[in-house]
Amino acid sequence: MGEQIETAAEAIEAHALPRVHEVHSDPDAKNAKDQPVPKGVADKPVEQKSPAQWAYERTVLYLKKFEEGLDDGQEIAMGFAGTDAGVLKIEGMGYFDPDVVTFYGTDPAGGKMQLVQHVSQLSVVFRAVPKAVETEEPNRIGFKLLEDLETGET
Repeated sequence: MGEQIETAAEAIEAHALPRVHEVHSDPDAKNAKDQPVPKGVADKPVEQKSPAQWAYERTVLYLKKFEEGLDDGQEIAMGFAGTDAGVLKIEGMGYFDPDVVTFYGTDPAGGKMQLVQHVSQLSVVFRAVPKAVETEEPNRIGFKLLEDLETGET
């Protein structure tokens, strides 16, 4: 006993190489697949990663790609489905092995927020929101998160 039972889809995903397939109506749309897989992601085989680490790494790639399409007056935030919690301006992200991903940030009024999500329930809606007026440059958390992945320290 003690062996974890996986669905066929989970078994296939667990042994797959990092790959992405996307199709958009705009032929000039930039896809997550258009960016190189960071060294820190590619160096460790998928089967050696926890579900939390694997979900975190892939979410970071999507987050950075979304940010690349924002203008200087926008920053990334995430919306919540099925709740009146509003939006969370993403200022940090992490994971807690084996199966939890977390997002840190603030609400539109500046109140602190944190979302702690089990990977089996992970569903992220990225939103472009106006950047805080008092800041000169928009915060680009996706670029910082990707830099962390590239160093391979996760």
